[in-house]
Amino acid sequence: MQIDDDIKECLRVLKNGGTILYPTDTVWGIGCDATNPAAVEKIFRIKKRNEEKSMIILLADEEDILQYVNEDNPAVYDFIQGVNKPVTVIYSRAKNLAPNVINKDGSIGIRIVADDFCKRLIRELGKPIVSTSSNISGYPPPAIFRDIDRHIIECVDYVV
Repeated sequence: MQIDDDIKECLRVLKNGGTILYPTDTVWGIGCDATNPAAVEKIFRIKKRNEEKSMIILLADEEDILQYVNEDNPAVYDFIQGVNKPVTVIYSRAKNLAPNVINKDGSIGIRIVADDFCKRLIRELGKPIVSTSSNISGYPPPAIFRDIDRHIIECVDYVV
């Protein structure tokens, strides 16, 4: 089955510090292990992006949030459960993540994924993954795969 093969290859790449181009709940994203600073650096280089700009991370389950932030706000969980579309929540005190994925002020954007592929990938990896749009910095994010810049496709380690 293609999804199983893609999951296996993504896991191999992510565990070895690589980058992937993958479908998310919202757009085609570039991702890596969010706890690996060298992998995060690769994404900045691929996107030609200023490291001052932060990226978000994806988690599979709400229960995992407290592994990566030092705040517990029950209202946030109620909010997340009440929305029917992808939503990113900004948390003020990130932890256990690559320093270069955390904003200068210590915050991090986290989205709990609904997409089955992403959810399975994150659960099997056992760590959050970075999510950033698949465009070169300064250019609009592509709406569909065929609009992704060839540079992005050639620079990531695996394309789902």
